[in-house]
Amino acid sequence: MTARCDGSANRGRYRVDRLDVGDETARLLADLHQGLASSPKSIPPKWFYDEEGSRLFEEITKLPEYYPTEAERAILTENADAMVALAGADTLVELGAGVSDKTTALLDAIGRRNNGKIRFVPFDISQDAIETGASRLLERYLDIEIHGVVGDFDLHLPQLPTAGSRMIAFLGGTIGNYPPEPRLKLLSQIISSMDYDDHLLLGTDLVKGEDRLVVAYDDPAGITALFNKNVITVMARAFDLDVSADDFEHRAIWNRDEAWIEMHLIAKRDVSFDLPGMHVDITRGEYLLTEISAKFTPDSLLADFEAVGLRVVETWTDGDFLVSLSRLNK
Repeated sequence: MTARCDGSANRGRYRVDRLDVGDETARLLADLHQGLASSPKSIPPKWFYDEEGSRLFEEITKLPEYYPTEAERAILTENADAMVALAGADTLVELGAGVSDKTTALLDAIGRRNNGKIRFVPFDISQDAIETGASRLLERYLDIEIHGVVGDFDLHLPQLPTAGSRMIAFLGGTIGNYPPEPRLKLLSQIISSMDYDDHLLLGTDLVKGEDRLVVAYDDPAGITALFNKNVITVMARAFDLDVSADDFEHRAIWNRDEAWIEMHLIAKRDVSFDLPGMHVDITRGEYLLTEISAKFTPDSLLADFEAVGLRVVETWTDGDFLVSLSRLNK
């Protein structure tokens, strides 16, 4: 399905394609069947991002404890012109774009390089996030063409628009939400979607002290807790379940052996419900894994890149070595 924004001023400047992912409720059910039958039980993090989840995540990115957003923004602000010039880019494709607030530095640089003309392809599972971001960008830029794509990383990378000289940005440390084997598979899929003159700009979170990591995912204001528990609301709403987000508490744990943060929901009482084709029992105190967020060292990053045939052209870090941005190509 393709939707276009209303208003003659933006007609031709903005479109959004919603790629065919099948019935959303059926996909959620399939993921729940797999995750809730696992040990430990789990729910995939892609289901965080309904309208409320997207709103809460935008709040998280503004929290002082959540360092990745501002650290990455600082790198982009300082180096965007060099990044775009080195890539020869006139088109930015952003994977997991959300509301695209950080990438204005790259879009500004593309505009400066191309006489104000900008082509932008935000790709995200949340249409609400894409449309919110697009409305802001259409006000900011006079000569921008936005082609939003609503889809799933695991299904739709080959269907992304290929026009222009592309810089493909995958920011926010999102690659760290994938365990090692799925992470290498996703990187391979990204490579397969790239032409030889395309460049990948990959944002990764670096290993640091446990205290700094845990508070970034368990903030004192409780916004991350609301974000995490909202996945229960998504599930309950979809299947009319007698289960509430208030039946769980949020917990963030640093798994030193795996070098990743784990987000869990812990049952505050015994919880039972019936999904189509499946009965679920969750005992009081049982943990549900909802997200991992891997942290990297330079050596572990290089090992991943070499494993999939990516070549590191240049790497940037912030002054405190919190995050890194790597420009990569085939």
